[in-house]
Amino acid sequence: MDHDEQSLHASSFGAAAVAYAEHRPDYAQAAVRWALEPAPGPRVLDLGAGTGKLTATLVALGAEVIAVEPDPAMLTELRRSLPSVRALPGSAETIPLPDASVDAVLAGNAMHWFDMAVAGPEIARVLAPGGILAGLWNLMDDQVEWVAGLARVSGSAAIGPRDTPAGWRAATADMHLPKTGAAAARFGSPEQAEFPHGQRRTADSLVATIATRAGMLVMPEHERAATLGRIRAFLADRPETAHGEFTLPMLTGVLRVRRL
Repeated sequence: MDHDEQSLHASSFGAAAVAYAEHRPDYAQAAVRWALEPAPGPRVLDLGAGTGKLTATLVALGAEVIAVEPDPAMLTELRRSLPSVRALPGSAETIPLPDASVDAVLAGNAMHWFDMAVAGPEIARVLAPGGILAGLWNLMDDQVEWVAGLARVSGSAAIGPRDTPAGWRAATADMHLPKTGAAAARFGSPEQAEFPHGQRRTADSLVATIATRAGMLVMPEHERAATLGRIRAFLADRPETAHGEFTLPMLTGVLRVRRL
């Protein structure tokens, strides 16, 4: 994906902010605990916080959270759902916080949108010595046969390489490093881990969830409708998903690095 295409995808969520807040899953608490385990203190920045899915989990775990989000519509939803959280406009490339002001920076399904050549130094700047940077991604567990079938039917615009376990590990291993140019090492060696998760869905609500993915949001309308139609037909034909509620098998994957 080139820079212009990535920018288009990254900026697509605001138009679907309400649906994103309603349908996107939260994050496995065990995954968030593991991400924070080595942090030197309780101050956490949720960077690229969206509508607050990860923010809410951090609040539930007792962290001292600040949320930063560049999209005004997403930020409005976050403030509506979590009015007690300090939520600021900003981005990974321009973080509106002082030096060494947080003990951990977490990003939920957002780190792949960061320009790490710029964001890496900014994240290192706001982290206290020994602070933690962690990206979290919710993955569909395609080791379950019907989920693998759903991924095939949906196509990569809907369920891409970062959305299933094997692809996620390969696609995110070096996510904390700049893609181009030379830069001084700011973070240590990465660690990756996966934690069981799940989301209660119906066929209709799973289709609505998939419709909030960036690749779907930027599709031409006729192509989007055809893709969602194939997904609906697949779910209607599977015994696991055709009748009422079911649990979508998921994992929360975590990439964790320490600031040097």
